[in-house]
Amino acid sequence: MSHPRHDLDEIIHSPVRMSVVAVLSAAGEVEFAFVRDAVEVTDPTLSKHVTTLEKAGYVEVVKGYLGKRPRTWLKLTPEGHAAFARHLAALKAIADGAGMP
Repeated sequence: MSHPRHDLDEIIHSPVRMSVVAVLSAAGEVEFAFVRDAVEVTDPTLSKHVTTLEKAGYVEVVKGYLGKRPRTWLKLTPEGHAAFARHLAALKAIADGAGMP
């Protein structure tokens, strides 16, 4: 049996991306600004991390309009939910001392 650290998801493991995925897991589909404020990062920082998550297939980005104002909504994909669950399970296993001799 290998150490649970091998089950950590390198994409999600970044503190900002972990925070983004956690917000989206709890909130469902939300506006970009909501996530930005919840995670306490700038627009460019969030955009960079969302792009990484989107390329991995973990986040879906939907662009549209609310009235005449452009908006961007974010939500976790089924793959994103599964990856987040695996990552949390690995963190819990590490915290619980799994993999100790």
